[in-house]
Amino acid sequence: MPARRTLVTGGVRSGKSTRAESLLAQEVSVTYVAPGQLPDPVADAEWAERVALHQARRPAHWKTVETVEVAAAVSAAPGAVLLDCLGTWVTAVMDQLQGWERPTGQWRPEFDARVQDLATAWRLAPGPLVAVTNEVGMGVVPEHRSGRLFRDLLGTVNQQIAAVSDDVLLVIAGRVLRL
Repeated sequence: MPARRTLVTGGVRSGKSTRAESLLAQEVSVTYVAPGQLPDPVADAEWAERVALHQARRPAHWKTVETVEVAAAVSAAPGAVLLDCLGTWVTAVMDQLQGWERPTGQWRPEFDARVQDLATAWRLAPGPLVAVTNEVGMGVVPEHRSGRLFRDLLGTVNQQIAAVSDDVLLVIAGRVLRL
């Protein structure tokens, strides 16, 4: 029996999204939760192309929900959920909270509450659930505060979602390691 809740992590272009999609390929009802907004193809053509490739790869019957309110989307989904990805979600939440510019004490309680809401929704949803995330803690220490903050926040989010998942997969060069 497949895991009810799976976290799929890996580096950029590791194959993590493709693997995550394959875990739900046989599901009749899938809600694809995309945290954030679609990129402006003029302002960021490369990112828009990446999003288009993801969209083209998904089955036509999958429902897409674009929202930063991922806990609510997970809770409301009538069937399987694919959340891709937690790194994009962390960025979107930080943008909403203006956390990149404000002192930590002014935004961190709200950020932590949203992470807890997601972890609770993840634990309680009937599933199957698959979340994709980036593994950003294995590289060099980022030079700028925002890079270090992102790395640290995503590492914390990954730990919390992994703690309420039945399975955690690490994808490297298209190969899958069960953690």
